[in-house]
Parts: sequence; structure tokens; C-alpha cells
Amino acid sequence: MTAPHHPDAAWRRLHDAATQPYRQAGRFAWHFARGKLARDPIFRGLIEQGLIAPGQRRVLDIGCGQGLFVSLLSSMGEMQARRHWPAGWSATPMRVDYTGIELMPRDIARATRAVGHLQPAPAFVCGDMCDAPLPPSDLVVILDVLHYVDLQAQEGVLSRVRQALQQGAAERDDGTPARLLLRVGDAASRRGYRISQWVDRTVTRVRGHRVAPTWGRPLHEWTALLQRLGFAVHSLPMSQGTPFANVLLVADLK
Repeated sequence: MTAPHHPDAAWRRLHDAATQPYRQAGRFAWHFARGKLARDPIFRGLIEQGLIAPGQRRVLDIGCGQGLFVSLLSSMGEMQARRHWPAGWSATPMRVDYTGIELMPRDIARATRAVGHLQPAPAFVCGDMCDAPLPPSDLVVILDVLHYVDLQAQEGVLSRVRQALQQGAAERDDGTPARLLLRVGDAASRRGYRISQWVDRTVTRVRGHRVAPTWGRPLHEWTALLQRLGFAVHSLPMSQGTPFANVLLVADLK
């Protein structure tokens, strides 16, 4: 029998707690949340690799979808408060000031219905990441969405993210890194990249959205772009258990 604070048992508890609110947003929202959190390695990976520091309280989630990340963050805080956190997992923020930006009104409606009650209340903004205001932030998360805009627009978004992180860093002095977590597909890995693009288009249709063109880059180009914008970057494979070519870029302001 698995001990209650064993990472596997803790993850199952966290999965259930973070997805439970989506029952009140309808069958699609609940099943999507359950499947996404169970099958996508990014969420457990962020925890087990200690990529979210306790001081990173102001979180900006670009392409937030139905707000699953803020539900996960809230459940993580509750587990730590109840001392159910595995000893091998690094601490994360107990409470977050969260802003989620999402282009699709349906996703914003599901997010608001499911997790709009959390405290502090999350701010969900229905807008385009290319021009929506970005608040001062400690942590910016962009997972699998930057490829929906062209190369010039990608650089524009990342430049504005750097400004939001710089503003956040100027307002505190506790040594916590101002961090961007950016997951992208490595276009140099042709087979995995093609598969991920096909799945991405399929999921987009299932969610009721129009399939748009996409713009990818090889990993070395993503890294060079972030370095040119003033980030120190390291990459982590983030498609374990899937046939994709996804990579997580951990980019801290220099």
C-alpha cells in the first residue's frame, strides 16, 4: 500500500483536488481537465523539478485555456498547508495572485465557472496575447501557444513578457528569480513535431475553435531568441510518455 505522502499518492490526491471544480463547468470541462492533468507530463514535472519558487506569487498564464493551472496552484497550496506535501517536493507559493489570458471566450467562461471562486480571485482576461496588458509578474507560463502567432509576433510577446518580469522584479528584493516557463515544440525533431502539430489541430477542433496556421522554430533558435532578449536559458525535455517533441525552456532574467 502506497504511503499517503509518497509522490505517487500525493499526485493522485493533487490531481483529484485540482480537477474537482470542473464538474460544475460541465462534462466537457471536467473530462478535459482530468485527461490533461493525467496525461501531460508538464504539470507534475514543474513540481518535481522545483521550477516554481515560493516567492513567485504573481503568476501570469498566457493561453490559460479553462484555468487548469491556477486550480493546480491552489490545490498545491492547500496540500502544503495541511502538511500533505511529500518531503522530496520543493515548496511552491501558498497563495498566488493569478492572471490568465485566453483568446477563446468559451474557455474563459469555463474557467470562470469552475475556478472563479478561488481566493485570491483569479483574473481571467479574454484577449490576444499580442496586445493584452501584461501585469508585473514573478512567473510567466506559456505552454504550447506561442506557435499560433508568426515569428515577429512571437518576439513581440516575449519582449513584453520580459518587461512584465522586469517590473515585477523591481517591486521586490528577495532573491527569487523572475522566470518564464515556455514550452515549445522543437521543429528540428521532425517526426515528433509533426505528430504534436496534428494532435494540436485535432484538440483545437474538439474544443470548438478554428484551426489556424502555426509557426515553429528549432530549439536552438528559441534558445537564441530568449538569450538575445536578456534571459539565461536552460531546456528540459517535456514530452515524456508521449510521441511529441516538446521542450520546456526555463528562462530567468539575467
